[in-house]
Amino acid sequence: MASTAYLRFYAELNDFLPPEKRQVTFAHSFFGRPTVKDLVESLGVPHTEVDLVLVNGRSVDFSQHAGDGDRISVYPVFEALDISPVLRVRPAPLREPRFVLDTHLGKLASYLRMLGFDALYKNDYSDEELAAISAGEKRILLTRDRGLLMRSAITHGYLVRTEDPREQVKEVMRRFDLADAIRPFSICMRCNETLVDISREEAMGSVPPRVRASISKYRRCTGCRRIYWKGTHYEKMTEFIRKLTAELSS
Repeated sequence: MASTAYLRFYAELNDFLPPEKRQVTFAHSFFGRPTVKDLVESLGVPHTEVDLVLVNGRSVDFSQHAGDGDRISVYPVFEALDISPVLRVRPAPLREPRFVLDTHLGKLASYLRMLGFDALYKNDYSDEELAAISAGEKRILLTRDRGLLMRSAITHGYLVRTEDPREQVKEVMRRFDLADAIRPFSICMRCNETLVDISREEAMGSVPPRVRASISKYRRCTGCRRIYWKGTHYEKMTEFIRKLTAELSS
């Protein structure tokens, strides 16, 4: 015999629901005794997007089994509200924001690196590799695939909603409150390793003559050894960062 629970999802969790189930309490029929995690994900909401679940007004973890007549309220990650007196279903935020991105988010990875964030990306990562890297290296998985976020091994992840890379970087910056953590041009945009200052003499054999004649300050990647300097492209990226930080603070 089927059982029925009454669910309500809050704030951005409604992005995952069909229109008729958004911002309202709705009945959901199920068989057996599924866990709260299984019930929530059966409706298309990845567990990594959920921070608090109340069953009949009581805070529970994901292992709680749903029962007939239960009233279940599901809340997203809280940024400003302290919910420490109740039971979070998600692990505490990672101390350092480090990311791994799926194969559809290469441009976003470049933007994050430009802003100084550790962002692993390869265009041939498999889902299994992404899940293993996220769990093993304690990285936040950014993806456009909600099914990937439902893997139980993944504890920290986010479904990127927008398609445009420039909008994606704003979305991620707001979601993880990263405006104050920007450290522009400290990460290699090619390989994701740290950049260090080098002398003009050290750079001379690796840059074009026209650059040697006009540029005095250089940085080199500790990984791939690529050399960076403040040319025209640098000015365009600086303007992009200026506009981005202005939008994030507005």
